[in-house]
Amino acid sequence: MNDDSSARIVAALRSWIRDAPAGAQLPSTRALVQAHGASPVTVQKALRRLGAEGLVESRPGVGTFVRTVRPARGPDFGWQTAALRTPRAVLPRIAGPLLTAPPDAQVLHAGYPGPELLPERLVRTALGRAARGAAATGRPPAAGVPELRAWFATELADATPAHLGAVTPADVVIAPGSQSALSSIFRALVAPGQPLLVESPTYWGAIQAARQAGVELVPVPVADDGAGPDPAEVDRSFRETGARAFYAQPNYANPTGAQWSVERADEILAVVRAHGAFLVDDDWAHDFGIDTTPRPVAAHDDAGHVVYLRSLTKSVSPALRVAAVIARGPARDRILNDRAAESMYVSGLLQQAALEVVSDPGWRTHLRRLRTQLRARRDLLVESLREHAPSVAVDVVPPGGLHLWARLPGGTDVERLVRDCAADGVWVAGGDEWFPAEPSAPYLRLSYIGAEPGGYPDAVRVVERALGVQQR
Repeated sequence: MNDDSSARIVAALRSWIRDAPAGAQLPSTRALVQAHGASPVTVQKALRRLGAEGLVESRPGVGTFVRTVRPARGPDFGWQTAALRTPRAVLPRIAGPLLTAPPDAQVLHAGYPGPELLPERLVRTALGRAARGAAATGRPPAAGVPELRAWFATELADATPAHLGAVTPADVVIAPGSQSALSSIFRALVAPGQPLLVESPTYWGAIQAARQAGVELVPVPVADDGAGPDPAEVDRSFRETGARAFYAQPNYANPTGAQWSVERADEILAVVRAHGAFLVDDDWAHDFGIDTTPRPVAAHDDAGHVVYLRSLTKSVSPALRVAAVIARGPARDRILNDRAAESMYVSGLLQQAALEVVSDPGWRTHLRRLRTQLRARRDLLVESLREHAPSVAVDVVPPGGLHLWARLPGGTDVERLVRDCAADGVWVAGGDEWFPAEPSAPYLRLSYIGAEPGGYPDAVRVVERALGVQQR
């Protein structure tokens, strides 16, 4: 029986080629005609299609063969090594939290909330409104859209005691996300080669931004009790290094989840003032309080010692990379000048869309709902670890934020653990990237913001099983 369609023959030969070694000869045309009940014309059509796909090659008078792949020799870029010379800063190619997991993986490594935790309807509506307005074609001021700057200033002013001078929109500089803002802050406050105090562990992105700025990182240890750095240790580090800036996350620190008490914040701010220094208050998780509310240290500063950073990227949408730096005096001017030199201005369309979202009455409703969702997810992951992964210790349940800081048994090969878990469908983030120097112990940072929280029990079983393999 003739079959003038070659698709069936192509599919069958693709399967045959997949299992055949390179250079293997395909059956003859006569054999294929008999095997598939097709005409010689149909068989030749199928072979031409496979040839066009690069799967086979025809040798006249000999036959058709599985194509032997010869890797093309790429151009020689060796000259660039001499031209580029030694890099100023050696940075990892892509940090672990930015790696994209397969669609069917249980994601515990990412730092961005999934769509189900975002105000998706508000964002879509805001983008549409912004696109229909003047922001779609206009150029915003270098410091940012005035109305958005006023919103950020008001947010901080609402937390400021009445006897202190409230911040104004003139103190606010809009940046395209907190990562870009951190780079500008570090370049503006710390000269290349000079020391910058940082909590240890601390946000991996801040570590990268500081290294890219060429500053010297000075770790200030943070205990596992969730209280933040010891003010005496901060004072000692300032005295010994001569540093003039301290980067910290007083609210729901990434990765530990720690929140400074009011007393601890006052003590550290007093140390900073005594040394004539700056405190970079990274309030990245302002919108992610669970059991407590955020307490910006900047709200208690009236002399320009605190440079405050707040981002909307994680709480509104990863597509709206909008953040604000609030600073006073020459520090603010230097940060603005650095931002203008690097990117001139932030997209007015994105700024207007962000303003539309946070000005909508539905924004506050979303934040209340988000708090409930985060609490349920955090508690489920904590309970799953306690029940199914006794080798993993969570010393402090964070009062806010998006992550758990999980201590592993001594001697754990963290890189191997991350690989083994990923091979078993569970993606976790190794803790080493959060240390500015050598890690003090093996850790994982486990996020409770990925899809399918119902999979947490099975996911932590995978982690425990992988740890068990290492301990044998």
